[in-house]
This record gives sequence, structure tokens and C-alpha cells, in this order.
Amino acid sequence: MDREFQQWIINHVSQTSGQLVSVGGGSINETFRIECPTGKFFCKINSVDDFPGMFQTEKNGLAFLKMANAIRVPEVIWCGECQNKQVLILEWIEQGMKTSSFWKKFGGGLARLHLSSGDGHKTYGFQEDNYMGALSQMNTRHDDWVTFFIDCRLQPQLKLAENNGMVSKKDFALFEQLYKKLDIIFPKETVCALHGDLWSGNYLCDEHSEPVLIDPAVYYGHRSIDLGMTRLFGGFDREFYDAYHYHFPLPNNFYEQADVCNLYPLLIHLNLFGSGYLSSIHSILKRYA
Repeated sequence: MDREFQQWIINHVSQTSGQLVSVGGGSINETFRIECPTGKFFCKINSVDDFPGMFQTEKNGLAFLKMANAIRVPEVIWCGECQNKQVLILEWIEQGMKTSSFWKKFGGGLARLHLSSGDGHKTYGFQEDNYMGALSQMNTRHDDWVTFFIDCRLQPQLKLAENNGMVSKKDFALFEQLYKKLDIIFPKETVCALHGDLWSGNYLCDEHSEPVLIDPAVYYGHRSIDLGMTRLFGGFDREFYDAYHYHFPLPNNFYEQADVCNLYPLLIHLNLFGSGYLSSIHSILKRYA
């Protein structure tokens, strides 16, 4: 990164001096801490050509979550483009200890987020498409969760996996068997505001042991999308689920719903990282064969 580009970034948070210090945690982005007289800020940079509109949709997603007033999100300082790069600058979050209180607040906060759309919102989807990791996410409005889940979540990833030679006709047949049972697996429920990508890498614990949501893939959907992802890569603390259940009782078949919802991120990981995720997909699908 040339000095002129660095200074252009710094000028959005400081009119004097500053520096960009590389930090870890970005798989598709370059990530930095901006240090300047006005404070510390977090900066993400990636290619406009590779991921068009990614940071604008992230900015919109953070605004969506903030509006729910359920869990803290970082303040957006600036979002824009230069030299075929897109840049997102956020407030810097100092991290703290994940105490018992943290998990209780997190579980209760997620329940409030999911309940926040009980204001008469009836359709699944969002006003714009966005991203789930490095892949585009379709958010076309639907009146029915099962149809949305098939048409906008599972089928696009299945087709991409087919194009990449990752799945066979037998796999498609297994999904078709599952589709016939989705109405039973997902009884009618309130439409919920979702973070959309709630695995363990997409939240922080701030200096006051308060949860902070980052890297959203927001839309209106079924709450087991978020709840399922909390179990996908190691799971959250038990107190998180207890607190959530206290504010918004879990579905009776929560574990089944969670596993079926996790087919979507598992397909994404299959498309991004290879066939190692196929066995996990098969283990879920074979229950419905």
C-alpha cells in the first residue's frame, strides 16, 4: 500500500498524522488499526472488482442491527472507494473478558434482536442482496420461510457446488427429500431480524464485558439460522442459550432446526474451502432420506 493511499485513509479520521498497523483476522480483507491523535480505528480494505458493494452492504447491515437496539455494534466512521479499493473504517473495540455476565447479556440481546421484528414485518429477505463471507447472498423477498430457504439459500449454493464439481445427482436427490419435510421441521413462526452469520468469529467482547456484533449478513428470516450457527464451530457457552430461552423460548425441535439451517453455511464452506465439508452435509441429509 503506497503512502499516498495510506494518508488518504488517515485523513478520514485525522487531519494530522497517523499510521496503519496491520492486524490479523481478515480472510478476504486487509485489516488495520489506525493510530492517530484522535484515537484508534479499525480499517478494512479489499478489491472493488472482486467484491463489489461489499462494504456498503456491511455498513447497511450494521445500521440495521443498531436500529434494533439489542446488541452493540461498532460505529461506522467512513465507507468509500479509491484506487479500485473499497475501504470501511469502524470504531476500534477494546476487548475484555468473556465473563458469565457476558454470555447472559449476549443470549438476552440476541433474543431481543430476534423479537425486534415483531412490529408487523411479514416477509423473509431484505431490501438488498449482500454477502455471506466471500459469496454473494440473495435476499429476494418471500412470504414463506421454506420457499425462501430453498430458493435463496440452499439452491444457489447447490448450483455453485455443482458447477465446481463438488456435488453429484445423488446429493441433489437427498436435498429434494429434505425439501419435502421442511414444512414439518419449521412450523410457522414470527419473522425475525437476523445477524445472518453468527459464528464465533463474528462477535467481540468489549472492555466492559459487553457483546459486540461484527461482520453481519443481515436479513429477515428464521431465528434458527442465527441459533444454528452458534453451534456450528464449537458452540457458545451454555449460559448464552439459557438466557436466550428465558427471553424467547427455543423451538421444541431446536436441535433439528439448527442442523438443517446449518446446511447453508456448510454449503458455503464447501464452495469456498473444498470437499472436507461434504461429510457433515451428508450426515444431516441422510436423516431425511
